[in-house]
Amino acid sequence: MHDAATTGGQEHLQPAIAAVTRRTALVPEVAVILGSGLGPLAEEVGGVSIPYSDIPGMPISSAPGHAGQLVVGYLEGRPVGAMQGRVHPYEGFTAAQCSFPVALMAGLGARSLLVSNACGGLNPHFEAGDLMLQLDFINATGQNPLIGPLASPELERFPVMFDCYDPEYIAAARGAALRHGIALKEGVYLAITGPSYATRAELRAYRTLGADTIGMSTVFEVIRARQLGMRVVGLSVVTDMALPDGHEHSTGDEVIAMAHRSGETFRRLVRALLPEL
Repeated sequence: MHDAATTGGQEHLQPAIAAVTRRTALVPEVAVILGSGLGPLAEEVGGVSIPYSDIPGMPISSAPGHAGQLVVGYLEGRPVGAMQGRVHPYEGFTAAQCSFPVALMAGLGARSLLVSNACGGLNPHFEAGDLMLQLDFINATGQNPLIGPLASPELERFPVMFDCYDPEYIAAARGAALRHGIALKEGVYLAITGPSYATRAELRAYRTLGADTIGMSTVFEVIRARQLGMRVVGLSVVTDMALPDGHEHSTGDEVIAMAHRSGETFRRLVRALLPEL
């Protein structure tokens, strides 16, 4: 098993690509990152499953609800690389390490990224079990995966994050949800490092900033994907309501349970959206 000190560096990228291409010749067009409790979608991918421990430099998650394997195969007729689990900064990984799998998927040929997460709802018009289309994000982690030397001289040193979520993909997600009768909220996702949940005062501050949901992942992956020229769409499952004036806060176990309960609707939306990416 890799530890945090020996994962995710640029020197691991080519060996990681080679480890995957030895197992499959399929070139994934779409990278899919499955968040907490959403991993079962990867079981619908017909292809090869590769444990992260078999991929040099691949960070391995200790978070609940993350199986820790890359599945390369077909879903809805599209060649995909599906990450069944991700790592987070609260596990001791840097922002660059958290985003290393995106660089791997891009290196394998993926030009689009569908990223998902389980998150808390800040918008009082949301409720647990809702799906949210990410329109934008707020990076409240104080970290950035692009800090340090440029991985390649062709890359943009200061990539623009306006429209970090692709406008055409946003329209495609809206259309897919409408055609399949899936209620889809929309909003801004805010990321903190965790692992402690936010205080009441912090939740009020984040809502004032314009955040509709809050979580502990995703933004590093999106930033790296945009630097690499990938087109991105983001979906969230609202697993609990993080309202500052609520009487109680959900536990980690309750979050995972709600993600599983919302999983079928999430999977239907992803299957409907994939052919359009």
